Amino acid sequence: MSRGWKITVIVLAAVGILSTPLFWLLDGPNTGQLAGATVQAAAGIAALVWALLQHPANLTQDSATRTGRAHATDGGTATTGVKRTAGQGRGSAKAEGTGDATADGAGSNASSGIEYR
Repeated sequence: MSRGWKITVIVLAAVGILSTPLFWLLDGPNTGQLAGATVQAAAGIAALVWALLQHPANLTQDSATRTGRAHATDGGTATTGVKRTAGQGRGSAKAEGTGDATADGAGSNASSGIEYR
């Protein structure tokens, strides 16, 4: 959930918690109004707790454009472009015009473009 939506939900939940139940309870409520105020306040509190527990939108937008050359030897890693840990971030990754990636030696790795590990 984005920060803007989270703030909106929190504000609306606070208004829902305080508005109508407050007006009903100031007038000397009957049983139905008291039940309605309780349900409305509970719904507002549930929305507030839900919004507070939402993680920020983990959107990453990785971009690599016209990258240079990379060279690795003896088990090193060469990457030209975007390298992201698998499962991290939900945004887009874009690589354009990547250069050459060269890796020599046992256990070495080369990537030109987008690599999820």
